[in-house]
Amino acid sequence: MAESIQKVLIVGSASVHTWRYLNGIAPHVAELYLASNEGPSPEQRPPNLVASLCVDFRLTALRTATILRSWIEQIEPQLIHIHQANSVAWHTCRAASSMGIPILLTTWGSDVLLLPQRSWLMRQLVRSNLLAADAITADSLYLAAKVRELAGEVCQIHLLNYGIDSLPVHTPVSNKPYKVLSCRLHKPLYRIDAILHAWQRVELSEQFAHWSLTIAANGSETAALQQLAAALQLRRVTFTGFVSSQALAELYAESRVFVSVPTSDATSISLLEALGHGCLPLLSNLPANGEWVIDGLNGCIAEDIHRLDDDLLRSIALASDDTHLQQIADTNRELVTQKALHQNNMARFAELYRELVQ
Repeated sequence: MAESIQKVLIVGSASVHTWRYLNGIAPHVAELYLASNEGPSPEQRPPNLVASLCVDFRLTALRTATILRSWIEQIEPQLIHIHQANSVAWHTCRAASSMGIPILLTTWGSDVLLLPQRSWLMRQLVRSNLLAADAITADSLYLAAKVRELAGEVCQIHLLNYGIDSLPVHTPVSNKPYKVLSCRLHKPLYRIDAILHAWQRVELSEQFAHWSLTIAANGSETAALQQLAAALQLRRVTFTGFVSSQALAELYAESRVFVSVPTSDATSISLLEALGHGCLPLLSNLPANGEWVIDGLNGCIAEDIHRLDDDLLRSIALASDDTHLQQIADTNRELVTQKALHQNNMARFAELYRELVQ
């Protein structure tokens, strides 16, 4: 393995994605430092996380930049890696201004795709964060294009995603039960209600009477979604609530179709996991999804959410054919192998670290 970077400061909000990245990059860095609004639990903490600082990332927390700057002066990192071009980056970039420390900024999607649409001020905030970074990572070409649109030609953009931990064990799709899986959060952005409305038509179709739908995860709309399922008189829908990563892997493994139709998205880890587990993906018509799935080749794209029922029936019909589904599964697993394995992509992040430090 190439020589480790000595000191890196990771700055990000308390999130499973931040903790996962922290542990993924740990083998490539001698000493890690963390600034977040909340620390990781002991089992999420890598052994070389030397120290962490708890800070307030809200825009109204005007002392945060001063607190961060003082800590940066104390720990003297070789590189600062910020996760998300929102208020997290705003505080950190101001704190590190004129210190001469390279800054890597990883965009997550919502910070670039949604936040600038809220107001002119938020657009300027995101733009200033992007321009303050020495390099930026995006997990899709579409997200990279949006970064370029906001920050112009001067920014240095690298295509990198966190990837999935490992390629799931290969099992013939003929062993899979006839199930559809939704595992995105129960928030308006993910339109789980549209999936339930589309599923009603599946239940009314005698052709697919042996199929069932699993709704995993939870969120602010869980109770309303359960009420909707009852109002639609759905009989073959199971709400699992939040599940562990191991239980979620089992849900992927036993599902033939994965459905995810948010209004906005970059490359989601859930999509990569579904591809790795051999599911046929049914996705909303978003540019980032088009970088992974070609309609009719290795999955289905829902052009119009109001006709999601047609696309769901089409996806189920395709996934009912073991031979066809196996071809799709093999194609998608190869995609993941080439572009989306966590360990490989963490090594690429580490190489980017070295380039920035040198």
